[in-house]
Amino acid sequence: MVDIVITQSGEEPGVKHLKVEVPVDMVNAAEKKAANYYAKRVKLPGFRKGKVPQNVIKKKFPEAIQENVIRELVEASWKAALDQEELEPIAEPQVKELKFESGAPLTFQMSVAVKPELELSRVGGFKLTRKIPSVTDAMVSTQLEEMQRQRAPWVPVEEDRPKKGDLASVTITPIENGEPQEGSQYQVVLGEGQALPDIEDQIMQMMPGETADAKVSFPDDFPDESKRGDSRTVRVELHEVKRQELPELTDEFAREVGDFDSLVALQSAVRSDLEAEARREGDAEVRRQLIDQIEAANSFEAPRPMVQRVMSAFAEAYQVPDDQLEKFAAEFAPVAERQVKRDLIVGHIAEKQGLKATEEDLDDRIAEIAKKQGSEPGKVYASLEKAKRLTELERSITDDKVFKYLEEQSTITDQTS
Repeated sequence: MVDIVITQSGEEPGVKHLKVEVPVDMVNAAEKKAANYYAKRVKLPGFRKGKVPQNVIKKKFPEAIQENVIRELVEASWKAALDQEELEPIAEPQVKELKFESGAPLTFQMSVAVKPELELSRVGGFKLTRKIPSVTDAMVSTQLEEMQRQRAPWVPVEEDRPKKGDLASVTITPIENGEPQEGSQYQVVLGEGQALPDIEDQIMQMMPGETADAKVSFPDDFPDESKRGDSRTVRVELHEVKRQELPELTDEFAREVGDFDSLVALQSAVRSDLEAEARREGDAEVRRQLIDQIEAANSFEAPRPMVQRVMSAFAEAYQVPDDQLEKFAAEFAPVAERQVKRDLIVGHIAEKQGLKATEEDLDDRIAEIAKKQGSEPGKVYASLEKAKRLTELERSITDDKVFKYLEEQSTITDQTS
């Protein structure tokens, strides 16, 4: 039997276009196989089950038989293309321009998204700046205040108007044609954007137990499209106001927060954490500079299929509505292209320099995580495996190894601001 004929009909970054021709003998054999499948399983008037002639079956189930034939031959062509072209696909192929006629070869075009062949002529010799923000006393104080708020009880306020940061218990009732409708109760922390600005302004003019009407304007991006840009009157009833009482910053507070002997020890730990975070931000900026420099020194395109996959993944993660997909794609395309180029650069260097994460690397990283958590490596591994995050951890290890290698190829100047 004559083999399937596969020829390249075009190529673009990350995509190979193939022309496929399936010989008549294979088409006829696939048709006979599909017809036999139905002949053995259907029962038609005047025929015993399994004894229906093929010509009758073909007339009775032409669309189903054709669908089976196309599915089988496209799958066979895909396997043949993988072997013949030595493809490294990153997605299922797209089939178009399919022509299926009785007594003729089956022909179609197959577009295959593949891992592009990347050549990087320069990956080092760059001058980079690691900017590390200074940690100030004010930053430490802000972090301590956040710890205080996390442990501060809410205390009722009776003889004062609400302020930003207070927790207000309210009932909001729409007024339509001068008549109040059904109201709804809310718990609102003022100043955090949980309610419309007009409503927050009204609440902060009231005392607990008071009721007032307010005219509110809905912004153009309001979730309920029917209210966007509209103005309506609502009735605001303020039931209760609570305010947080911050605990004093004392040695006792430090001991409640964690394993700290004194407030000074807590302050020192907070400063160390902020300095470590500043260092991580500086390292992340160096990595961004490296990718920018490598991309500029090695001009290449981000393959369209890979960019589309990234955009689709983010659109799904952000739950972008169908009617907003086109706008989202236009705005997000540069971000997706940058992500794809970064992944290609890191993947290329990891493979060329032998820097991919090994099982030993993974075991060492899991042991580090277990030590920080006060747990056992086996439990951490099981937890990561259950959450399907092992691949993510391997990718993180590979990234670290690649960027360590890249940083060694360039000059980095630390700059404290």
